Amino acid sequence: MLTARQGLIALLTLCLAVLAAPAAARASDRGPAPAPDRASPRSPVVFVHGYNADPGVWGALRADLRADGYTDAELFSFGYDTHQSVNEVLAGRLGAYVEQVRRETGAAKVDVVAHSFGSLVSRWYVKFGGGAAVVDHWVSLAGPNRGTSTAWACALWDQACRDMTPGSYVVKNLGSGDPTPGAVKYATFWSNCDEVINPDDSVPLTGAANTPVGCLKHNDLLGDDGTSAGVRAFLAS
Repeated sequence: MLTARQGLIALLTLCLAVLAAPAAARASDRGPAPAPDRASPRSPVVFVHGYNADPGVWGALRADLRADGYTDAELFSFGYDTHQSVNEVLAGRLGAYVEQVRRETGAAKVDVVAHSFGSLVSRWYVKFGGGAAVVDHWVSLAGPNRGTSTAWACALWDQACRDMTPGSYVVKNLGSGDPTPGAVKYATFWSNCDEVINPDDSVPLTGAANTPVGCLKHNDLLGDDGTSAGVRAFLAS
């Protein structure tokens, strides 16, 4: 037999259950809460510097991309010894770096922006190292894509210089067949006053969006506002 205290507790419990039931029903009627809206993630950018340079050369373009809304967690700079072989060493190391970036970001693909000698390293990775499957946009700033005669000045003692000479093993193989293979979007930016790339029109590639930037020195493309605007527009395409 219930005591008066036990009866009061039971009555209060019943009342609370009755009051809670409509609120629970209303919540159930609404269904699950909608997932928050999220913009489609853009590809992280991997910068590949040129001969005798380092990742610091990308300061201006990185700043412009951050102003466009990129975060530091979406911008990566590949640093490497620029005196080694494109096909035997450097393209493979770039490939490993890209895989690291993809693991860190969860991105399916990356965009690659290369300057000068970095264009050969990244092109070899795209064409022969599996990069065509994971690179979305590829950009070459003043790249010796068909070789440059100025590289003969150091070719005697430096493998990277030999790789940049016209007709080298690297240049010849990159130019064989389709120079812009796969579903990658390709772009080049070149100057008709480039003191390093000779001839100047060694940069453009068949199948790429090739943009002349006017009379700029080789390294000036890295900080030029017009070139930066063109690169950023291409990455957004």
